[in-house]
Amino acid sequence: MPCEGFGKLTKESVQELIGRRMMPAFQARTGRFHGAGREDIDVLMLGRGRPFVYEVIGARKLDVDLDELRKEIEQRAEGAIELSAFVPVSKNRVAYWKQTNFEKIYRAEVALEQLPASLDAALAFHGVVVQRTPQRVSHRRADLDRERLVSVKGLEYIADMRLQLKVQCQHGTYVKEFISGDEGRTTPSLSSLLGVACRCDLLDVEEILTPESPFADGI
Repeated sequence: MPCEGFGKLTKESVQELIGRRMMPAFQARTGRFHGAGREDIDVLMLGRGRPFVYEVIGARKLDVDLDELRKEIEQRAEGAIELSAFVPVSKNRVAYWKQTNFEKIYRAEVALEQLPASLDAALAFHGVVVQRTPQRVSHRRADLDRERLVSVKGLEYIADMRLQLKVQCQHGTYVKEFISGDEGRTTPSLSSLLGVACRCDLLDVEEILTPESPFADGI
């Protein structure tokens, strides 16, 4: 019996926080968490949260009050997770969330090495970015060039040497490397568009553009 909801990622495991109460409630052998995409551990999931399906396997009890279960999970997690209503769904929703790729909107705080002459080129950017496998993950992923569509939605100063970037990206974009350029492994990058060295100091997901999202108009 899968249950579908929208969760917000924290540094704790969402799967463990949910499963800790889900398995006893359903008297189930085990369970599997299937989320729409994933992020680095330091990236917060904001907005409406991350859609997911929790697959309960081998349940011996089915008459579970899902709303009470949701409240119990949140209470025991002590603020580490927020959940919207659980809804029973068919098993094909597991494959849907595992296999469907969605664009995302990110918000980042960017540190500058020096002030750029202008923000115009970066603000106008909408196009294909070529990303060689980043150095930070090259030890565990194949060394490939990947093309991803990226659109800058906003860029403004928040301090003398700091910018706030809003960017919409195709699934699988390495956003931190789009900002820094990763020593030339990502082209173009925010750094190359501005003509100065950039570093991503903070990155959050503002929205996953599922069909239900109010912002789901495509890049």
